[in-house]
Amino acid sequence: MKHIKSLLFSPAGVVLIAATLLVSATIAINGGDPLALARIGTRFSQGDLQGSEGYDGQFIYYIAINPDPQQVAQYLDVPAYRYQRILLPLLARAFSLGNQPIIPWMIVSIGILSLVGGTWAVSVLLAGWGVSRWYALVYGFWAGFMLALVVDLPEPLAYGLVAAGILALERERPWLGWCLLGLAVFARETALLFVLATLMVYLYRRDGRRALGLTLVGIVPFMVFQAWLWLTFGMPGIASGGAMATPFEVIPYMGLLRIGGSSLAYLLAMLLVFGPTVILPSVWGVWRSTKSWLAGERNQIVTGLFINALIIAFTPFSTFREPGGITRFATGLILAVLLFAGRYRQRRALNYSVFWVVLNVFLIK
Repeated sequence: MKHIKSLLFSPAGVVLIAATLLVSATIAINGGDPLALARIGTRFSQGDLQGSEGYDGQFIYYIAINPDPQQVAQYLDVPAYRYQRILLPLLARAFSLGNQPIIPWMIVSIGILSLVGGTWAVSVLLAGWGVSRWYALVYGFWAGFMLALVVDLPEPLAYGLVAAGILALERERPWLGWCLLGLAVFARETALLFVLATLMVYLYRRDGRRALGLTLVGIVPFMVFQAWLWLTFGMPGIASGGAMATPFEVIPYMGLLRIGGSSLAYLLAMLLVFGPTVILPSVWGVWRSTKSWLAGERNQIVTGLFINALIIAFTPFSTFREPGGITRFATGLILAVLLFAGRYRQRRALNYSVFWVVLNVFLIK
């Protein structure tokens, strides 16, 4: 009983309770059907071009019930792009033993457990750096994760693996860390930014053995998979994007500014919400990580912040124009800022990060 109380009265325990309540309430509102979380659209489920579009979680479900690439392709808007996020569908299928009615329950259960695990890893990292473990709640209650839970998306799994991988690396267990980071990119390709951040440090230190190990475990399998996607679907997943996707920008933050071309009012609204929560942390992250690197602080926490902050500047218009899209895409930045602020005891940054939790009000409908 003492251990249960200790578990529940922890950042991971609080997130477990909150996430379970959120998902349970959402399922209850939808008549007790967990499949409602996948937001199935008739455009893909029935091939009706004039039908409802649905949301991205439906593609996770389609792959989970039938992972055969040739058969499932007709249910995916951009097959290579969707299929590259193969880890969550395969885990859901494996844990449900292929039982289709159980698969929706497995998808959301994996999401909750991944979020709890990621929160635990972040709390352990923060505590090890002499910072309150309760700041890990900022990670656990990030709106991008909460949104992902109620629409069957892989962000909790991907970044939970990233957080666990970084914890393993901090504890000098490189092979475990590399494997966890390598798995993360199969959940969501943006986790590759943390892999590259770690590789960048190894290369700078001229640590060929670790650079080779990380490459073999964390990069080569994903590149081989991308080649297979190209042969199977005619394009690699990492270079495509979903339907109606636009390319990465060349001019910093132009993806956000392009919104003004169609609606100035919408641009102002997005600036009001995401200016202080995404744009400002991105600018701060690039500046602060560069300053730390020049001061001799050259580790994966610093490079992770730099790369994840920099990518926001060139994020596509198609991601910025959708609040849910940019919220989920910014997840890597939120994790990177928290870890950097914890590692270097940036109290002001940690305290300001608490305001990220406020974004959850936009999930209320």
